Order: sequence, then C-alpha cells, then structure tokens
Amino acid sequence: MTDKPENKSPVLFIPHGGGPLPLLGDKSHQEMINFLKGITSGLHTPSAILIISAHWEEDKVNITSGETPSLIYDYHGFPEEAYNIKYPALGHPELANKIFNLLQGNGVDATLNNNRGFDHGVFVPLKIMYPKANIPCVQISLLNNLDPESHIKIGNALSALRLDNVLTIGSGFTFHNLNTFFNQDKTIIDEKNIAFENWLINTCTDNKITEKERRHELIKWSDAPFARYCHPREEHLLPLHVCYGLANAPAKLVFDKKVIGKKTSSYLW
Repeated sequence: MTDKPENKSPVLFIPHGGGPLPLLGDKSHQEMINFLKGITSGLHTPSAILIISAHWEEDKVNITSGETPSLIYDYHGFPEEAYNIKYPALGHPELANKIFNLLQGNGVDATLNNNRGFDHGVFVPLKIMYPKANIPCVQISLLNNLDPESHIKIGNALSALRLDNVLTIGSGFTFHNLNTFFNQDKTIIDEKNIAFENWLINTCTDNKITEKERRHELIKWSDAPFARYCHPREEHLLPLHVCYGLANAPAKLVFDKKVIGKKTSSYLW
C-alpha cells in the first residue's frame, strides 16, 4: 500500500459512514472500521493532515486556522455518548496560511476561518485512523456551488502540499442516498449502486485512459449510470474531486465493500 509516487505524500479518499455510528459499534460499519484502522499502517506518519469533509460548504474555500479547533456534533437523534466524543487534535495555523496562499496564488478564492471547528466528517474517521489525536489537522470547505470542475481546481492548486509530508484526506461517501439507506431491503442486490460503483472504480483507477479523459469523466460524473440515484446531491462525492486534483493520476482501489448495506469504495494516490 505504499505505491505512492517517490517523495510525494499520499492522498486518500475515504467513506466516513453515517454520522457517529462508526464510533458507536454499529455492525453495518465494521468493514469500513477495519479498513480505516488498517490503512494507516501502510502510510508514512504525516506531520499534518489536510481533510476535506462533505459536511462544510461555503461560497469560497474556508480554511480552519485556529490552534485548538472544537468539535461540531453536526448530527441529530443519537445517544448522549455521541455528543461526548472527544478528538483533541490541534490545528496548524502555519499550514492553514500555506493553503490560503496556494489557493489564492492559483486563482481560487479562499479565506482563513479562525472560529470553525472540526465536523464529524473529520473527527469520526480520524478517531479510528489516528486515535491518539497527535497529528495537527486543517480542514477546508467545499464550495457551495457544488461544481465538480471547481473542486478539481482546488486540488490542482494544493498539489505542492504533497512535497510537505501532509496527508490529504477526502472524507465523503461514494453512495449517499439517505432515503435508500433507511428504506432498503438488504436481501436485494442493488444493481444501480453496483453500476455506478463500477463506473467510478474504472474512472479513478484505469491507467489506460489519459488524465484529460479522466478529468472529463469526473467533471461529467452525473452522466454516469444511476449517478443521481447514488448522489441526489453531490456533496459526498466532491471530496474525491479535490483528491483527484491534487494527484492528477490514476488511483489505487483500497476499499471495495459495503457500508450500511451499500457498496462503496476508497482510493489512494
């Protein structure tokens, strides 16, 4: 799992599951939990983590710049323990400033946000991957225009971070149809889910297609088979576009199993 380009830090797109459920012992997340626990053993320990979560959207790219970000329990209806989860990772103001300068210098409008905390798309997977919370983190927002090309350009602008031992994580989900999650018959094979996943896996990993073609396919993702069934709204897919923009290369498929009864995938560059 160390096939990353020489001297370049890895870029990883992961599913983060449903709210706090991965931290509450939910059995439908067990394969994902096992994956997140295991993936870090094949990565060099980063000096910092940059994470793009599906749960923060702004009209320009916002960057957490506080030294001790709080946690945002941005979910509802869970047991009290879900609101007492701790993940005391420090922020990294110096990295935040570098990210701001890279974005602005490459034509991407950005702002530093000293007050924003880490949402569950950050602290839930990181508590599984790096439970000691001893690696400083910076989170950046998605753009609320949800434009796929703009998110690839965000990644392009940040590609220099791969020379700085910064692990970049896109935290989302390759399937995110909430109505289907909660109203599914798990004994029935979901052919629509499988068709979209097969398209996405091929698009992200096929080293026979050019990067121009791959970029085009990701920009036009909504033309893929059953795309809008899998993503009625695309915020959980767009962290993958940022990851691709950083790497501009075919990915390695590192997870291809079910979470909450739906096939989902994870990619490493």
